[in-house]
Amino acid sequence: MSSVLTVSQINTYIRSVIDSDLNLKHLYICGEISNFTDHYRSGHFYFTLKDESAAIKAVMFRSAAEKVRFRVENGMKVVIRGSISVFERDGVYQLYCDEMIPDGQGALSLAFEQLKKKLSEQGLFDEAHKKRLPAYPQRVGVITSPTGAAVHDILTVLERRFPLSAVVFEPVAVQGELAAPQIVAAIEKFNRLNACDVLIVGRGGGSVEDLWAFNEETVAYAIYDSEIPIISAVGHETDFTIADFVSDCRAPTPSAAAELAVPDYREVLYALDGAFDSMTAALEKKLAEMKGSLFETERLLSAYSPAVRLDRLSQTLEMFSKRLALSAASALSFSGSSLVSLASRLDSASPLKTLERGYAAVSKENGKTLKSVSEAVAGEKLLIMLKDGVIKCTADEIELENRKDTKNGSI
Repeated sequence: MSSVLTVSQINTYIRSVIDSDLNLKHLYICGEISNFTDHYRSGHFYFTLKDESAAIKAVMFRSAAEKVRFRVENGMKVVIRGSISVFERDGVYQLYCDEMIPDGQGALSLAFEQLKKKLSEQGLFDEAHKKRLPAYPQRVGVITSPTGAAVHDILTVLERRFPLSAVVFEPVAVQGELAAPQIVAAIEKFNRLNACDVLIVGRGGGSVEDLWAFNEETVAYAIYDSEIPIISAVGHETDFTIADFVSDCRAPTPSAAAELAVPDYREVLYALDGAFDSMTAALEKKLAEMKGSLFETERLLSAYSPAVRLDRLSQTLEMFSKRLALSAASALSFSGSSLVSLASRLDSASPLKTLERGYAAVSKENGKTLKSVSEAVAGEKLLIMLKDGVIKCTADEIELENRKDTKNGSI
């Protein structure tokens, strides 16, 4: 009678049989991924690999999964290197994966495009987040390898173009597993210490694998989070990395990055000379305008000055005084002439002149001059005024024209 076996014994036996079959070791299997699960706590991948008519469960442990450069997705066709074994607990056989590459496309190329799409959708490449490079940086930070040609090229160009800027250098590995962590740490250090005004991050050219540190997601986020403007200078003109898309400015070479970081001091001096000449001309023009304005103001002040106004009023008063004096003199002369004429006329009409010619004037005692004999009364006392005296007499007889009054008395 055959012995009775347990389930565990059966599963263990089956596993030993399969594990001893060399045909099931170091297999390369192609298929399509489905039911993919990224167990983020353990880091293991669990999925099913299938083709048109069959499927096999698969697992990729953390140690192998960490080496996959691209993001694994359902529906992706891949080529897997691994072996077949039995998971004794469930009594199922499955594919244990050691390596995974995209079917028909390089893993690094796919990883690059996947990360580029992801970061682009998150807005890390948007121009709105790009920071302006300082025009005249006092300190230029450099993150690169201390032994490569890139650092020599950068330092040479910085010294030639703008020796006034100080260079702050942080050496890092630029390829290999340590490169990305060191680059991230250096960027964070520069920001924490505010060690520079602009930062150059890069290296010389190389293969895709050599440049891969600058395609790491951690480096991309470090560049994006930097408060200091960053110039990416990775590889040669035809090389593009994720760092180039995230950085504030991309330079095709390390030398070009240095040229972007600082101005040429000779161009600055030329511009300063031009600015000085322009400022001098503008200042001279402004001074001339202000001088003209000052002269005009002085003229206006002089024209409306109280002293000038008083002087003008004084001149006007003097003019009117002279005119008044002339008018008065003229009026006095005219009046004098008129007075002389009137005096002459008055004198000629004076009774005294008549008396001098032998005539006499007769008046009553009350001084009333007799103009007619009809005003006299016979016997009335009269005064006869001659040129040299007065005769007092009595009217004895009054004769009117040819009529003779018969009263007593005569003249």
